[in-house]
Amino acid sequence: MMKKILVLGAGRSSANLIKYLLEYAPEQQWTVRIGDLDIAFAEQKIAGHPSGQAFGLNAGDKSQMQQEIAQSDLVISMLPAFMHIEVARICLEHKKSLITPSYVSDEMLALDKEAKEKGVLFLNEMGVDPGIDHMSAMKIIHHLQNEGAELESFESFTGGLIAPECDNNPWNYKITWNPRNVVLAGYGGTARYQQNGTLKFIPYHQLFQRITPIEVKGHGHFDGYANRDSLKYKSIYGLENIPTLYRGTLRKAGFCKAWNALVQLGLTDDSFLIEHPEKLTWKELTTSFLPTETVNLEQSVQSYLNADAEVMSKLKWLGIFDNSSLEINEGSPAVALQKLIEKKWKLSEGDKDMIVMWHRFYYKQNNQRFELQSSLISIGDDPVYTAMSKTVGLPMAIAAKMILNGEMNQTGVHLPIIPEIYEPILNELEQLDIRFVEHITACSN
Repeated sequence: MMKKILVLGAGRSSANLIKYLLEYAPEQQWTVRIGDLDIAFAEQKIAGHPSGQAFGLNAGDKSQMQQEIAQSDLVISMLPAFMHIEVARICLEHKKSLITPSYVSDEMLALDKEAKEKGVLFLNEMGVDPGIDHMSAMKIIHHLQNEGAELESFESFTGGLIAPECDNNPWNYKITWNPRNVVLAGYGGTARYQQNGTLKFIPYHQLFQRITPIEVKGHGHFDGYANRDSLKYKSIYGLENIPTLYRGTLRKAGFCKAWNALVQLGLTDDSFLIEHPEKLTWKELTTSFLPTETVNLEQSVQSYLNADAEVMSKLKWLGIFDNSSLEINEGSPAVALQKLIEKKWKLSEGDKDMIVMWHRFYYKQNNQRFELQSSLISIGDDPVYTAMSKTVGLPMAIAAKMILNGEMNQTGVHLPIIPEIYEPILNELEQLDIRFVEHITACSN
């Protein structure tokens, strides 16, 4: 009997998800129905495959959503994260299971009891970060605990970057995911983590100054900056008594120092609208953030920020001193900056992106202290089938196959942190060349 998978959204992270589902569709007897506000996106991802169906999706049209979900056997939501909760509520009405790549919200958690009562699974955080990070970390944590090890420290960092062979700008970065999230990383909040048993806070204006230097063996040096809230993972990972827990994001070494200059200038501010931005140049907008009039803008910015030559080179290349238009009709400085980086950090034809994930554990076992580093490097195929698309989409696709084949029988709201979920998914990801390399070294006590 044919089963219908409903994919809501066909944006840039969905390419490998859809490709996998369509490849397995004939033997698994699936129809893959893909909806997007721009039907052309869905049609491009299907590429004429006979098991795929594209349709125009208005996610705000509840009657359309009701109809599509009611006729499906499984729903995968690639919509913006805030839309998942409404999808989940409709899934409950029709007793359909749901997979999302996004952080589980309090509203989603509140549906756990009803989902269990109706026998459906809401599987969240099934992408790369969150997703593969959970699965790979929990595999190590459970193994160490089963071996009687005492965990002292867990650090985990992930970055969506550009592959070394395509790294040809001074920022060593190109846009491989949602550009607004790049601009607003950490904005408007305070990062929290724990270090040697002490609670630590990093306010936004210091986020890109408090950097953790990281070396991934064989792949170079990176900057790690803190994610919003590492502390919630103490309970999620069952590490309530661990002295150090720190999660963050990776950029190539030197990126954060230059990005901090944009933060300190105010160009990442999203709290106010620029008046008549269509009349402003980048030179004028940058000047407006300086406390005094200036004759030489670059010199004034360098003095104001106490910036070194490397930072100034990056800022100049980005174009914030140019007489070019902001190219927006309304918006905040952050919106203008997003427009600029979308143009300057765009993937070129033939470019490949790169996902870097790095875990470090310190633990004691048999009166000896050890350091365990585990790293994943994934390189994209091209600007469509990116490493980001692989690592976001493939875990969800594998989970979809397991659910439809009755190999995942959990109900309620779940994350991929139990062996029944993460082990088969990590095993298949290895077959798809998404694998971790581990290094364990003894420490001097």
